[in-house]
Parts: sequence; C-alpha cells; structure tokens
Amino acid sequence: MAEAHLSETEAPPGTEAARALRLRSARREVTERRRITQRLRQALSDGGFAMAYQPIINLSSGLISGAEALIRLSHARRGLIPAAQFMPIAERSDIIADVGGWIIQTANEDAQHWPESLRVAITLSARHVQSGKLVRQVLDSLSRSGIAPERLEFELTEAMLLDDDHDMAFALRALHGLGVRLALNNFGTGFTALGALKRVPLSSLRLDRKLLSGSTADRAETAILNAAISTGHALDCTILADGVETEAQLTLLRQLGCDEAQGPYFSQPVTTEDIRGMLGSG
Repeated sequence: MAEAHLSETEAPPGTEAARALRLRSARREVTERRRITQRLRQALSDGGFAMAYQPIINLSSGLISGAEALIRLSHARRGLIPAAQFMPIAERSDIIADVGGWIIQTANEDAQHWPESLRVAITLSARHVQSGKLVRQVLDSLSRSGIAPERLEFELTEAMLLDDDHDMAFALRALHGLGVRLALNNFGTGFTALGALKRVPLSSLRLDRKLLSGSTADRAETAILNAAISTGHALDCTILADGVETEAQLTLLRQLGCDEAQGPYFSQPVTTEDIRGMLGSG
C-alpha cells in the first residue's frame, strides 16, 4: 500500500514501483491531452475562444504600429485562460490547423477596423504550417476581411527556417508570394545562421526577451544587444524588442536604434476595442 503514495522522485529508478508510477503519469498526461483537445474542439464550435492584442510601439514616434494577436480560451470559472496553458497541447494535435485558422480569421477581421497603417502579428506553429491548410486559410481571411496582405505578419521560429520539409518550404514561399510579412521570433540568443535568414525573406526580427533580462548597465549584455540590432538592420529588417518592462530598457533600446517594442511597460494585452480606444485617445 505504501507504494501507492510514492512519487516518481521517491521510487528508486528501475524498480517496479518506479515503472508503475511512470506508467500512471504517462496515462494521466494522455488523458489530460485528450480532455483539453476535446475542449478546444468544443470552443471552435461554440465560440469559446477570445482574442487579446499586445500593442507594438514605434520607438521613433511613440505611436502604435501594430499588435500581436494572442488567443484566449474562455472558462466558466477561471475566466480567460492564456495560450501558454493550452496551445502547447494543441500544437501536438491536428487541431492546431483549425485553431490557427480561427486566429488568422479573427485577427484579420479585427484589423479591418484599425487604421491601415497598423499590422497584426500572429505566431505560427510548425505543425500548422505543414498541415496544408495554412495558405488557403490566409487567402480566405484576406478575401473576407479585405485588409492588405502587408498588414498581416506571421512569426516564425528558427527551426522553421532550417526545416528542409517540402511542405514547410512550400508554405513559407507561398506566404511570401502573397505579400504578407514574415518575422523571426527569439532572435539574438540562439545559433541562427545568417544563411538560414536568407532562405526566407524576412521583414522583422523579434529580439529574444532574454536580451533585456539583465542589467542595462552591463557593458557585455549591451554589446550583445547592439550586435543583434545591427545585424538585423544589415539584413534590412525591422527590429522589435519583446518584453520591455522598464524606462531604462526603453531608453537603451532607443539609444541602440531599435525600431519597435512591446511589453508590460507599454500595455498588457487588450481587446480590439481597447486598441481602437488607444488610437482615438492618442
């Protein structure tokens, strides 16, 4: 009976008790994934999703230049659940293509009511890109909303640029052919080869928020940040700093010539109505 109360860390590795605990843990994980996936399917059919937007600020003008679309899952007791709590599971299932399609359509419909100078940014998952549905979804959403393709920006990961998968390469080339903007996420702290950056024409590089996590007085960290910004500009890309929290960070970014920024210093994620209100009040 005592075995039933052991955790995996308490059970000696390789014992029957440890194997049983790992099996139960795996079964719980599978069950939880199925439950959340079913909840996502239900949300798609009954309007259970909502959208929030993280404003993007032009550092030269101080004005909003766009917003990043952030999906939320409505819950009767918990309110709006952030994407981090369910999107990783969605990305392990084919449902990601349908959830991603909802994001694209909703974001374009909302952006339709914004000034034409504002773009909307959407994070893509590799599985969605490879699904074969993405390009058609983009075409349909652009047609329905009527917004210009260059107002739509898709955020990619380094792995997508390096992936030799035929479906991935075709989809990225097709997106570029449509005239939408492509951006690279988490630039500056990984090992992205310059050759990989040339494989897909990029409009923006989004600096990894880790570049801003240290002290703004640290000369080494400032040098790394400056190098990332300079490299991006050499590639004719707009540079966006993510996760700005303080006035000191903002001052440093302006001094180094960063183009855009977003983060809690400027605003928490807001509704599309709030975006229009910010523009009206500005």
